[in-house]
Amino acid sequence: MREQRDRPPTIHDVAAAAGVSKSLVSLAVRGDAGVRAETRARILDAADRLGYRSNPWARSLVRGRSQTIGVLVDDLRSGYHTDVVHGVEDAAEAGGMTVVIADGRRDREVLRARLERMLALGVDGVVIVSGQADAGTIGDFARRVPLVVVGRPIDLPPGVGQVSNDDRSGMRLAMHHLIALGHRRIAHLSGSQRPAAVARRDSYLATMRELGLEDATVVEADPAVLIAAAAGGGDDAPTAVCCANDRLAVDLIGRAVDAGIRVPDALSVAGYDDIDLASKLRPTLTSVDQPRRDMGALALRQLTDMLAGNPARHEVATPTLVVRESTGQVG
Repeated sequence: MREQRDRPPTIHDVAAAAGVSKSLVSLAVRGDAGVRAETRARILDAADRLGYRSNPWARSLVRGRSQTIGVLVDDLRSGYHTDVVHGVEDAAEAGGMTVVIADGRRDREVLRARLERMLALGVDGVVIVSGQADAGTIGDFARRVPLVVVGRPIDLPPGVGQVSNDDRSGMRLAMHHLIALGHRRIAHLSGSQRPAAVARRDSYLATMRELGLEDATVVEADPAVLIAAAAGGGDDAPTAVCCANDRLAVDLIGRAVDAGIRVPDALSVAGYDDIDLASKLRPTLTSVDQPRRDMGALALRQLTDMLAGNPARHEVATPTLVVRESTGQVG
């Protein structure tokens, strides 16, 4: 039966109740060797009777490490960010570490403030899943704690780890899929001017050139323009569109339906990222899948290596193409 006390029991209380030293209690509750079985049983019985629970946070600070990793994301509503976080969490749990998560809300000032709070908590290192963090912010925090970025920020200071997706390879996969289906008038719906979107656009242009289709290249940032061109049905009308991300692809398919353009019969659409909605949309969306959980695990592994004194590095994950209903043979 547990004893009733006015305050939480301490390791000193357990030591006094078991008739041993504080250091012996510490060894016993950690499960370390060097404690005789009958002594360990007496200590654990006293700890249970008093309701004592050891404090792993305090123990880790004594060792100079919190065994806690901070993960800062752009937007927790994003399936991409959530999947990367799950990859970090799974790898951290396997390594006996804890993860603290914060949402930067796609705002650089919020992101910086939450990084400060993470460091105040004593995290050993930080994984940033963001394209919003500027080089100055990343550099400032990298001087204080090991840091790995998942994604492709515009500029990355030296000494910062990075895990990114091979955006050029992923776009080539989508393009060659459409070419194999007989498409030649393939347009590209471009995203932002962030590095990942630019790399995907450049890969589209390079692939069209390699196939001798440079005269048919169309890069457009406005989906309404592409829908108008497809609805016109002329010789120059696109029969397929490769989108810079799934959000753009979903918007394009919705506009196509509103305009009476059948997907994929009259217009094939391919996306990028393979978000959760891609398999729920009708028609289901063909999309390039970034191995997001693997990228999170790679980031955690690299951060662990940096904590052990190894240099930062840039690791590139290989994407795959998930073929679904939104792409089909040229009609």
